[in-house]
Amino acid sequence: MATIIYPSPIFGPVHSRRLGISLGINLLPADGKVCSFDCIYCECGFNEDHRPTLPMPTREEVAGKLELKLQQMAAEGQLPDVLTFAGNGEPTCHPQFAEIIDDTIRLRNQYCPKAKVCVLSNSTMIHRQAVHDALMRVDDNILKLDTVDPIYINKVDHPNGTYDVAQIIERMKAFNGHLIIQTMFMRGAVAGESVDNTGEEYVAPWLEVVKAIKPQQVMVYTIDRETPAQGLEKASREQLDAIRDRVIAAGIPCQASY
Repeated sequence: MATIIYPSPIFGPVHSRRLGISLGINLLPADGKVCSFDCIYCECGFNEDHRPTLPMPTREEVAGKLELKLQQMAAEGQLPDVLTFAGNGEPTCHPQFAEIIDDTIRLRNQYCPKAKVCVLSNSTMIHRQAVHDALMRVDDNILKLDTVDPIYINKVDHPNGTYDVAQIIERMKAFNGHLIIQTMFMRGAVAGESVDNTGEEYVAPWLEVVKAIKPQQVMVYTIDRETPAQGLEKASREQLDAIRDRVIAAGIPCQASY
């Protein structure tokens, strides 16, 4: 099983299936994983296998390293399309997340004003007012909603602590459309239990919730790299296309990544 632990606080640029040339910003330690989920499909592996010994980078360290990298990219004539908060876990767990967002927007405006600031989040911290307000300031607020079935969430996403999907949905509505919903669709079985969420019993209620949240866009995707759990399978192109088309038919832009 190959897993990826990203450098911190800056990594890349990398070519993203969904975002273009992406310069990564990792607010978690460089030697391990810190996440409020423990997803069976996470490319970084399971939390228990990658306990960090280093601290999270400071706000000052993130800003300093980001500025140096943007200066280098500008000198090389290759500016990023997007500055993406991702990496070894949940970025909104960082205690200075909101302040780091402000620093990043300032540096973006200075060095690459055409680039977007993007956050990939599992949505577990959006009840915090400072996190909500910071996400309202970014260009692409990409929030995970793999399903609306609590049993499936506990089986696949493995939240740490209490996770109430009904409350998450209400918090998503509070963004008033300033969000992109990202959903992982996959097939297969783990420990003899199906993890297939491509069937109608999952897609139909998920779609109704998506329509109620009214996001600016939806991204549906499937497994792209090795996973820590064995037995997972990619959703087919046909399945993703069918789900995408139903979202579009509901009046919401949607893209599928295979």
